[in-house]
Amino acid sequence: MTDESSPFADIRRLVAEMPGPDEDALAAVRARDAALTKPAGSLGRLEDLVEWLAAWQGKAMPSFDRPLVCVFAGSHGVTARGVSAFPDAVNRQMLENFSAGGAAINQLCAAYGLGFKVFDLAIDMPTGDICEGPALDERATVATMAFGMEAVAAGTDCLGIGEMGIGNTTIAAAIYCALWGGEPAHWVGRGTGVDAAGLARKAEAVALALETHAGHLDDPLSVLARLGGREIAAMAGAILAARLQRVPVVLDGYVSTAAAAVLHALDPRALDHCVAGHVSAEGVHAEVLDRLGLDPLLSLGLRLGEASGAALAMGLIKGALACHRDMATFAQAGVAGPA
Repeated sequence: MTDESSPFADIRRLVAEMPGPDEDALAAVRARDAALTKPAGSLGRLEDLVEWLAAWQGKAMPSFDRPLVCVFAGSHGVTARGVSAFPDAVNRQMLENFSAGGAAINQLCAAYGLGFKVFDLAIDMPTGDICEGPALDERATVATMAFGMEAVAAGTDCLGIGEMGIGNTTIAAAIYCALWGGEPAHWVGRGTGVDAAGLARKAEAVALALETHAGHLDDPLSVLARLGGREIAAMAGAILAARLQRVPVVLDGYVSTAAAAVLHALDPRALDHCVAGHVSAEGVHAEVLDRLGLDPLLSLGLRLGEASGAALAMGLIKGALACHRDMATFAQAGVAGPA
């Protein structure tokens, strides 16, 4: 039985209130698409993306006027176990790089006309070492999810979700292993470029973490609190808030989809408003996407994080909508339609 006094009770209520797709908007897009100067289905998945935008925005003519990419940044106590190729100092340095406009994501957002915002989730205060105890308690987890919900507070019509945090591929692997089982070594990957010894340390950390929290991992929200991190919790909150406000979401890579996996474990419908921007080069990301029922838009061998794959995919979505919105119909162009 669900404990209504638990801090997680409000999250469960929000999940239960998630709206579904707008069938009228979907029908309107399909009707217009049938009249455009092209063979039916000839734009392939670009047509599907416009339908997806319409269904979740609830608009007969979808918009892409205020696209926003959000990067959530956190730090992790587990990094003391040598699970990353980079030191924790990189967290603060990368935040400064984002602010100065010097990161890859800055260039991609500028190239595609995307808004960009970074959320500093107590970057100088690492979460608890998951091998020794919970990363966060329940109240802190819910508060961080609520903070992530603010990503859509200023208004957007398409949200890209990404992260930055040394050690967070280990955290993501622990979440996947807790949710889906299997050997820890199956879920860990090279991350930012660890060597074989570092990869072994990651697997050992995940195994120890699951042993430490045995008996407390039957609830997805408990998995998030005990094994997650602030950026994971904030991304889960942002994805959920976007659903409630009818904002389509583009997910980034291996770590971002760990936040999505928690919501999917709560309710398999929770990601219906999401697309996977890309499949990354990290470990078993392709398997993760398959388990979540997400077909990635791009496969470019990326393993950077910081929403880089989501931003690239949003450029594709922008192009898809431009075709649907601005292409002439057969009648407008004086072109004979299909016989």
